[in-house]
Amino acid sequence: MKRPPAPHHADIQRRAETSAALVLRGIVLNFVLAIVKFAGGILGGTYALIADGIESMLDVFSSTLVWAGFRVAARPPDENHPYGHGKAEPLAAMAVGLVILGAALWIAVHAVHEIITPHRAPHWATLPLLAGIVAVKWWFSRRMSRAGEIEGSTGLGAEAWHHYSDALTSAAAFVGIAIAVICGQGYEAADDWAALLACAVITFNGLGIFNRALADVMDTAVPLEFENEVRAVAAAVAGVSGLDKCRVRKSGLSHLVDIHVVVNPQLTVYEGHEIAHAVQDALIHSSLHISDVSVHIEPASENR
Repeated sequence: MKRPPAPHHADIQRRAETSAALVLRGIVLNFVLAIVKFAGGILGGTYALIADGIESMLDVFSSTLVWAGFRVAARPPDENHPYGHGKAEPLAAMAVGLVILGAALWIAVHAVHEIITPHRAPHWATLPLLAGIVAVKWWFSRRMSRAGEIEGSTGLGAEAWHHYSDALTSAAAFVGIAIAVICGQGYEAADDWAALLACAVITFNGLGIFNRALADVMDTAVPLEFENEVRAVAAAVAGVSGLDKCRVRKSGLSHLVDIHVVVNPQLTVYEGHEIAHAVQDALIHSSLHISDVSVHIEPASENR
């Protein structure tokens, strides 16, 4: 019979499953919008909208990777993964970054092809369609961004930027099509130029997502403000007379802490052990989303 996960691991599991459910809604949204974009692009005669639809299908693929990452991250620690499966989340975010960069390159290449290939101007009816798409994608991007901040999730942050990039591409297509419709002959490729310009911003966002996820995978130190919060919680524990080293690294939706605690040198081993456990419990049960703490006890010296 399986034992239920510890309370702090149960919290990680809950947050991962909540995040996965939000990503799944995004997958459904992207699939529906892809169909709408393909139909609008074919009927309205605009490559920018068709390219937008292709990007939405790529979004479905990359979001599925993120969803799978959260499902893996929700698993409790086991013998082979004593620190849990949190790294699955930033790994999925890295995949999203790569997909965004690939999509930007693909759209840029085909936008250039459309610019140098004569074609008719897009239909004006694609404009209200694009306006609706931009509004929906921007709203969902903001919703996912807020969820990412609340859960401290790199994966949700990557997904939010991905939806924002999609909104940006659609907005660029809207501007380009509007120019083509209003200005008429000679401006048929305006939407393609708009798609090309949007690729630069999408590439920038893709690199940012990839670098943030890579930082998590490489155990980059957390911001100093977060480390100070960890130190404050540990320093408030009874029996702690000072702190020495404090190393904190992010692991998916949680943090791992290695901390050196200074205590009275006259304490017994048992008393020092109890203080170490108190520090560990205080950090794990804090609001800082810490799943594992390694405490090293050091005796205070006259130089401290």
